[in-house]
Amino acid sequence: TQNKPTPTNTRNQIFMLYIANDHAGLELKMQLITFLRTQNIAVQDLGTDSPNSCDYPDYAHLLAQNVAERPENRGILICGSGVGVSIAANRHKNVRAALCWLPQIATLARQHNDANVVCLPARFIDAGLAQEVVTQFLATAFEGGRHQTRVSKIEL
Repeated sequence: TQNKPTPTNTRNQIFMLYIANDHAGLELKMQLITFLRTQNIAVQDLGTDSPNSCDYPDYAHLLAQNVAERPENRGILICGSGVGVSIAANRHKNVRAALCWLPQIATLARQHNDANVVCLPARFIDAGLAQEVVTQFLATAFEGGRHQTRVSKIEL
């Protein structure tokens, strides 16, 4: 049974869900926005809206800055492999971006790592699988406890 995405965490309701992408992630982003709207989840699109080649760090940094503003914020980043946007987003304080290509990884990223950004590899997953990943990411709470001790050691 697939969980309905209920954007909550152990702290509070999500303040804002952001989504951003490079050119390789444009089609998947549009499909995810449509899906999220059918689930009555508001999302703020930070671009790109063009299929023309662009630099993924520009969009990853913009999203990461917005997510870092409040601990309740969440983000979805999409590029061809998911790796580039993950690396760029993780340069920001208070951002924990996780590359997820299976729903189970998204669940663990939230439960154990308090990930607040899910990064998707547009060239390696289809829209249906991406929807499952995002659903799990939004529906899963951070467990805290021993995991909080570990997460607290991440920032340098």
